[in-house]
Parts: sequence; C-alpha cells; structure tokens
Amino acid sequence: MNKLSFWAAVIAIVISISTFLYVNSSSKQVYVDVNKLIDGYKRTKVVRADFEKKAKTLNANVDSLMGDWQNELKIYEKERSKMSTKELELKQELLGNKQQQINNYQQAVQKQIQEEDKKATQTVVNDINDFVKEYGENNGYELIFGASGSGNIMYASKGADLTDDILKGLNKEFDGK
Repeated sequence: MNKLSFWAAVIAIVISISTFLYVNSSSKQVYVDVNKLIDGYKRTKVVRADFEKKAKTLNANVDSLMGDWQNELKIYEKERSKMSTKELELKQELLGNKQQQINNYQQAVQKQIQEEDKKATQTVVNDINDFVKEYGENNGYELIFGASGSGNIMYASKGADLTDDILKGLNKEFDGK
C-alpha cells in the first residue's frame, strides 16, 4: 500500500507541476487597435500627404479641361445665332465629343485616384502587419488580435492592449529609416 500511495503522490505532483507550467507558459491574449495604429503611425501621414498631392494634381487637370470646354460652350452660345445649320450641327457634335472625352478622362482619373489610395493604404497596413508579426515573435506572443472598432473584440482589459507599445516601436522604426 505504501508503494501505491508513493506513486499516486508522485503522479499528483507531476500533474500539478505540469499544470502549473502549462498555465504559466501559455501566452496572454492581447490585441491592438488597428485604427489607432493607422492614425498614429507617422508614415500614414506622409503617405496620405503624397496621395492628396497626386489627387489634387489629377483633379486640377480635369478641372482645367472642364473650364476650357465651358468657355467653348459660352462662345458657341454667343455666336450660334450667326452660324448656319451645318455649322451648328458640326459645333454641337464637336462640343458633345469633347464633353464625352472629358467625362471619360474624369472617370479614368477617379479610378486612378482610387487605386492610388488603395495602394497607399496597403503600404501602411503591410508595414503595420510586418511590425506586429515581428513584435509578437520577439516578445513570445502566440496570438495578437486586431480590433477595428467593428465589434470583433467586445471587451479586453487595458493590460491586454498593446497598441501604444506597438505604435511607439513602429514610429521609432519609421524615424530610423
């Protein structure tokens, strides 16, 4: 009986130690506020400024073309009473074609602006994802959730929020480049 109680005690101790080690070795569940990271990341401001500059230039080109077309339309309206039927038809066709070309160009510009915005945003998101992955690996986290304010994390204690630490490291890395 003594041998049996001895082995039962050994097994109980091994189970207790294993449970203790498992509980202490398992990582905490942590998260970052993705929106706060994107807004607070210094590169986001740089990328947005570059994007806005490009968009402003592209829109200025469209505005210039539209202004020229409107001036031609005003001239046409002033002079149309002096034009023959054939001249009226030709001028109307020319103005209509020019307006269609401007509309097509404007649509192409809007598509380009959307693509540039998507590309700029993806650049920032890739930076953040790469940094968070490296941070998680270097600090022994198995899992880092990303909260975006849309309900995927309904509650987390303040201690589980790594956002400020990640943001500091991200900006420090960006400033070093």
